Amino acid sequence: MLNAINKRRGGFTLVEIMIVVAIIALLAAIAVPGFLRARKRSQATRILNDLRMIDSAVDQYAIETNRSTGNPVKVTDWTNYLKRGSVLYNTGNDLLGNAYGDQVVDSLPAVPTLSFNALSDVAPSAFWSPYVVP
Repeated sequence: MLNAINKRRGGFTLVEIMIVVAIIALLAAIAVPGFLRARKRSQATRILNDLRMIDSAVDQYAIETNRSTGNPVKVTDWTNYLKRGSVLYNTGNDLLGNAYGDQVVDSLPAVPTLSFNALSDVAPSAFWSPYVVP
C-alpha cells in the first residue's frame, strides 16, 4: 500500500525546473535595462526640478535683499529660501553629489557638468532647456 502511494506522487524534474529558471532569467535580462533607464531619467527630472527651485530661491533672495542683475548669490544665501530639511537645503548639491555652486541674479542656474555627463544618455541637451548645460 505504501509503495502505491509513493508511485502516484508527482514532482518536477530537473529539466522542468531549469526551463523555468531560464525563462525567469530571460525576462529579467529584458526588464532590467528598462528599469535602469527609468531610474536615470527620474534622476534627471529631479535635477531639473532642483534647478527650478534654485532659480526661484535666487529670485526671492534678490527681491528681499534688493540685489540687481548680475550680483552673485552664495550657496548659503539661496539655500535659505528652500524647504528646511530637504537634501538641497542641507547640502546645496544634487542627488548625485555634485554642487550647484554660487548663482547670479537674473541668470538661469547651470546643470552640474558631472551630472550632465552621467545622465546625457537619457537626458540630452534639449531635456534641460531652458537651463544652462555645460
